[in-house]
Amino acid sequence: MTITTAIAFHPAGARPKRPAISPMVIAVGSPLDFMSTLSRILDRMSNNTVTDQIADQEDHAVNQLIRLLDAVDVLPSAIALRALSYELLGLAPGTRVVDVGCGAGRAVGEMTERGVKAIGVDASEQMIVAARQRMPDADLRVGDAYALPFQDGEVAGYRAEKLYHELDDSARALGEARRVLAPGGRIVLIGQDWETFIIDSDDPALTRTIVHARADTVHSPRAARGYRNLLLDAGFDNVAIEVHTGVFTDALMLPILSRIAHAACSAGAITRDQADRWTTEQAGRARDGRLFLAVPLFVAAARRP
Repeated sequence: MTITTAIAFHPAGARPKRPAISPMVIAVGSPLDFMSTLSRILDRMSNNTVTDQIADQEDHAVNQLIRLLDAVDVLPSAIALRALSYELLGLAPGTRVVDVGCGAGRAVGEMTERGVKAIGVDASEQMIVAARQRMPDADLRVGDAYALPFQDGEVAGYRAEKLYHELDDSARALGEARRVLAPGGRIVLIGQDWETFIIDSDDPALTRTIVHARADTVHSPRAARGYRNLLLDAGFDNVAIEVHTGVFTDALMLPILSRIAHAACSAGAITRDQADRWTTEQAGRARDGRLFLAVPLFVAAARRP
């Protein structure tokens, strides 16, 4: 069963009017840590000594990631969240918007269907190749979030989903976002806070250790909770924040919980016995219909003065 909630805080004039959209974000069984997979792939791709064999493995890993993203992206909840981000951008047909960290380009395609001149930028050349195969006519570019391939004020909108926790300098990336946005242009950020996995357990102390240890393997695990202040510090105004929370009680989430525990074990934060004991408890909870996992996603929107 999936239960979802949304809490929104909107200063006066902070966001354009939009139709009501369901707050549901993630459905039961959706993988939650695919961005960590992407991080490992990108780490491997940065190695200049890659052999043809490793390159083949990377291509396979990227293809696996794309299939995973496709499975998540077609969920009604994910579709609704993307639609919310497009509404928050408030872009008229014909305006230019960049999707940074575009992956295989689904959001670029959807925004293009809305009449927007969408441009996808991703650090992974393999991702851009895959996106071009799907959308030969789309504007898709290999690029760096810290050095976007645009002139000052060239775009009217900037969108980044599940990207900023992978960056080691969010302030620098937002400075670049402000540079490429025209005055009055809007920015939308979507992401999860890696320290706010809420998991019911008979051992809450061990659970806290597991969650925090897993978060410590991410470049910027708390970037999402900092969206508001980061945007203000970068000179944006009319900053608005929404929180959409997915609640999971299904056994299909067990592989995700197992990966969280074993990541903490690999980091040396807990022992193998503790990881096995904790995952066994979660398996028992799932079997008895008592598993509980909640993950909030933060959606931030702002305007460049």
